[in-house]
Amino acid sequence: MAAPHAEPVNFREALRACREVATEPQRHCRTVHGVPVYASAELVNIPRAEVFAELASVLAHGAGVFVLEAAVQADVVDRATEVLFAIIDDERVAGTSPGDHFAKPGANNRIWNALEKLAVTAPDVFCEYYESEAIALACEAWLGPWYQVTSQINVVNPGGQAQQPHCDYHLGFQVDADIARFPAHVHALSPMLTLQGAVAHCAMPIETGPTTYLPHSQKLPGVYGAWRNSELIEAYGELSISIPLDVGDAVFFNPSLVHAAGTNRTADVRRMANLLQVSSAMGRAMESVDRDRISKALFPEVSRFRDAGWSSDALGRVIAASAEGYPFPTNLDLDQPIGRLTPLSQADIVTQALAAGSTLDELTHTLGEYEQRRRTSPLHEAPLPDAPLHEE
Repeated sequence: MAAPHAEPVNFREALRACREVATEPQRHCRTVHGVPVYASAELVNIPRAEVFAELASVLAHGAGVFVLEAAVQADVVDRATEVLFAIIDDERVAGTSPGDHFAKPGANNRIWNALEKLAVTAPDVFCEYYESEAIALACEAWLGPWYQVTSQINVVNPGGQAQQPHCDYHLGFQVDADIARFPAHVHALSPMLTLQGAVAHCAMPIETGPTTYLPHSQKLPGVYGAWRNSELIEAYGELSISIPLDVGDAVFFNPSLVHAAGTNRTADVRRMANLLQVSSAMGRAMESVDRDRISKALFPEVSRFRDAGWSSDALGRVIAASAEGYPFPTNLDLDQPIGRLTPLSQADIVTQALAAGSTLDELTHTLGEYEQRRRTSPLHEAPLPDAPLHEE
């Protein structure tokens, strides 16, 4: 698994070595560019323990990516596509313009929290879609039971350019300085907390720009801290692969695998994919803690200790023990990561308020806006404050 590297790495040589590693033979698939491709109808009839072991081995020790053909029935996908394009149109009329982590503005259309929006808009379609046994097999093979699904729709319009190569959530969404703060064992753990996937909502021949991958790159040393490296980016263009997909095909991959959506070179295909980000049930705290209440209760005292000369490090330790330091999960329609990879966390807001000399009333107001941006139900009930423009 990926871990921080102590010595400089020649990423071009390392990437070539990854590309040249042959995928370990698997029993139940064919391979395309070294990537296992499974027929979902056959996979679901194999003993579950055997399937789980094989898929997990591919993600951890093999190519790091596999394809499930016909994971969702094509007619069900088509019905979902109609609903999702209607949601995109409605959000455009409403004046929302969802941001994207790794693509230029205007290159695509996004639906954040598509899971909830599809469920409340077309519950029958939702049920038929997520009844997919193939999707469940992939999720449980990597994460075990009780996993939690989230979904975002990405539509790459004709002419939309490729993303920059990157890794994904969790550590893949952090800046280099923060990535470097996490020890090696956390780099090894992070890929096991989530599973990345995508379901094709249209035919995706190569000219439409389906996602490109660098098989085996999840085994690169320090990969989370390397994907912005110019040498890696240059070599990625030379060594990455892409696999055409049909409607209903799904791809699942290790979140530390280097990958990027491709350029849509067609004149008339709006390439839609349902991006699945599935989380382990274990990535949760034991107790429910009202950190908003705690932060407001502590703020006058933290301000007093600031005035008494406490260092920023000492104050930061108090904030870390009391406020929520992680910005996810959130409502990305309203709490968009514009200008950065993640929105502000509650701890960021408290830290900024402390540095600005804000009053408790000012912090209370700011935290109230923060909580409003993170809710989903008000989208259907009342207007909300504009999403802030976050800067690096």
